[in-house]
Amino acid sequence: MDARILVVEDDSSIREVTGLGLRAAGFEVETAADGVEALERWRAGNPDLVLLDIMLPRLDGLEVCRAIRREATTPIVMLTARGDTIDVVVGLESGADDYLRKPFEMPELVARVRAALRRHGHDAGGAPGGTPGETLRLGPLTIDPAGRTVGRDNHEVPLTRTEFDLLLELARRPGQVFTRELLLDLIWGYDYLGDSRLVDVAIGRLRAKIEADPAAPALILTVRGAGYKSARGTLE
Repeated sequence: MDARILVVEDDSSIREVTGLGLRAAGFEVETAADGVEALERWRAGNPDLVLLDIMLPRLDGLEVCRAIRREATTPIVMLTARGDTIDVVVGLESGADDYLRKPFEMPELVARVRAALRRHGHDAGGAPGGTPGETLRLGPLTIDPAGRTVGRDNHEVPLTRTEFDLLLELARRPGQVFTRELLLDLIWGYDYLGDSRLVDVAIGRLRAKIEADPAAPALILTVRGAGYKSARGTLE
């Protein structure tokens, strides 16, 4: 049996069809119909990934996402039927790893789920690691690729898996410009399915945690019209 997926969707027909499609793809599936039930099942079952609708009774998907993020780095793919860009951005800023608009095709959903699981190291080809003893320095940050930790002033900086992988890719090649498309491929595991807003929002979240002044970043720099790069760092 493949990974365990928690599907949170209040529409019973979508919930049933999604569950059937994921099971046919080899996943073990559990479902919840509202936000409160979702958190209960997530805490009880510790699923490998949460497929989370934004519009939910009792507790909406954004609050569920934030609650999960306060406790764990479980990958979250949000589902939204809304068309406004702001809904996507708020979902990503709440801690979602990816999003998919409804209605969706099952092969695309399965591809998104598998990509998110790979990023979180569920199977071979997961997130980039490092050799024991390798240390990167980026300004005041000390990055331990093998231990997947970031420190500053003798304190650990809490990053999600996606944020850590993004920082590691940039810090390993100081001064190199990464296009959004390349970062989608390296970090999210796909290009043709991706949306550059994933990169921009993730960079924003990362800067909020590592920069002294996120509005005037000194560590992760924007290269206008091209992408992003890290400031010059050192490898030990």
